[in-house]
Amino acid sequence: MHCFVYASQRKADTYVWLQQRDNFKPIPASLAMLLGDLRFVLEVELHAQRRLPHEDVEVVMEHLRTQGWHLQLPPQQTLAAPPATSDADAGLVEGAALNRDDAPE
Repeated sequence: MHCFVYASQRKADTYVWLQQRDNFKPIPASLAMLLGDLRFVLEVELHAQRRLPHEDVEVVMEHLRTQGWHLQLPPQQTLAAPPATSDADAGLVEGAALNRDDAPE
């Protein structure tokens, strides 16, 4: 399966894989808005034996077949904003650090 990879200009290390070059129509409008401008970076042939550094090739190919695109996020990240921490949570973290520093040797 031939595909085309684009880098988000707004979200670092975020890529969109497309089944057709420059065909951004399948990407949901809300996602396109979050990603901003996309810059072409790679044309690649995918097959079951191909290894990808950060993605499962079978998942990528399935997304391309069923929806025409695949979103690759940076490792351990999502597009959602990080959860807000409360002052109590911050105190627990600070307290843990203080306890470690004050521990007898």
